[in-house]
Amino acid sequence: MAAAASSTLLQGSNFTNARRVPRTSDQQRIPNCVARRSAPSSLCFRTGSGRTAAVVRAAAAAGDGDASAVSLPAALLFDCDGVLVDTEKDGHRISFNETFAERELGVSWDVELYGELLKIGGGKERMTAYFNKTGWPAKAPKTDEERKQFIASLHKRKTELFMALIEKKLLPLRPGVQRLIDEALGKEVKVAVCSTSNEKAVSAIVSCLLGPDRAEKITIFAGDVVPRKKPDPAIYILAATSLGVDPSSCVVVEDSTIGLSAAKAAGMKCIVTKSGYTAEEDFATAEAVFDCIGDPPEVRFDLDFCADLLQKQYVS
Repeated sequence: MAAAASSTLLQGSNFTNARRVPRTSDQQRIPNCVARRSAPSSLCFRTGSGRTAAVVRAAAAAGDGDASAVSLPAALLFDCDGVLVDTEKDGHRISFNETFAERELGVSWDVELYGELLKIGGGKERMTAYFNKTGWPAKAPKTDEERKQFIASLHKRKTELFMALIEKKLLPLRPGVQRLIDEALGKEVKVAVCSTSNEKAVSAIVSCLLGPDRAEKITIFAGDVVPRKKPDPAIYILAATSLGVDPSSCVVVEDSTIGLSAAKAAGMKCIVTKSGYTAEEDFATAEAVFDCIGDPPEVRFDLDFCADLLQKQYVS
């Protein structure tokens, strides 16, 4: 197999897609706000409108009474890769390629190809689909069961390399992540991370970048904790069940269409914060779409905005 795979290799394919689970400026812009178009009473905000989250809440209050009476979400659920940290291009992709080089597989995923592969939820599933499409390396075993073990060993090593990057803090939290989590925890809103990535990798991100005190209060649902990964809603349904909350009272923060599909199929509200690989994806079914969560003076949204989403719909 050629050392560098073609970035157009997967065009036309059919690819679709911790703390651990509990044991038993004055103008804060709201860019590119997109959402479902079904609600006739929806508020409308345009890209680059310059409206603040406070203005959004004031408008909601004018329509439906005191905004302070709006109930907070029962749970705030975050995807990990692309939401907490923009990990894919310079994190996971690099770690996959280092693993392939160590094993002398003659495989390298360039930036564009990896963007196509991200349409598949889960690293093991990603590698399996790629090799099924392009042909298995000469060093790979021949039987399905042995190949499954081969993929698992590659993924284990890739996770070790990725965790080393996280522990060195070479990949920072995205703007606003810590602020919004602190806001939620401070108001006793349950917080969880729901990811298709390996549980150890997700735990490393939460512990190393958010710190042990926050990590103790954040539940992680990740990896193979569910048999079917995003866009299947299983991980979000599991989170709601385990946390003891109604899915309709949850707000999800995602960055991809497969994550958005999973959240919506679980009956949850979903805010999208676009990441490097997902900026051009279609998020028409999301309640809101932003470039990031944002820190002062460029806050895009806050916990009260999440609460308003449980009452209102926003359209572009």
